[in-house]
Amino acid sequence: MNEDTGKAIAAAEAELAGFAAEKKAVEERIRELRAREDLKNGIYFPKEIFEAQQDKLRLETEMLLRQNAVKRLRLGVDG
Repeated sequence: MNEDTGKAIAAAEAELAGFAAEKKAVEERIRELRAREDLKNGIYFPKEIFEAQQDKLRLETEMLLRQNAVKRLRLGVDG
């Protein structure tokens, strides 16, 4: 593995860690919103929960892309 590959792997892993931290925060936000809902009193957050879930899915996709990039770099596969 050359120096450029090592740097690319390190960068992808750093991005992966950042996305994982963001995902954890979004998951906590979803739990928080659901806990605050009180349907009897008309307090609910469907839009906010939906948007947070969409953000979580986006982060999961970004994480998967970075994981695959690291695997490809380690295997020496172009693409």
